[in-house]
Amino acid sequence: MNAADLRTKSDDELKQALQDLRKESFNLRFQSASGQLENTARVRQVKRDISRVKTLISERVRATAS
Repeated sequence: MNAADLRTKSDDELKQALQDLRKESFNLRFQSASGQLENTARVRQVKRDISRVKTLISERVRATAS
């Protein structure tokens, strides 16, 4: 996911994407703990995607508040 694609999404779509990414992050942590994780780079990628989505949500909140 890149920021340009995320900016075209609505607020509800961003919240859904954040929820999906958090579920994936949980699953990746679970796989890592049990030793079944194959793609270790995916953990970092998901964390960054979560940060991107949260940043866009906060930007929109600040824009509507002012």
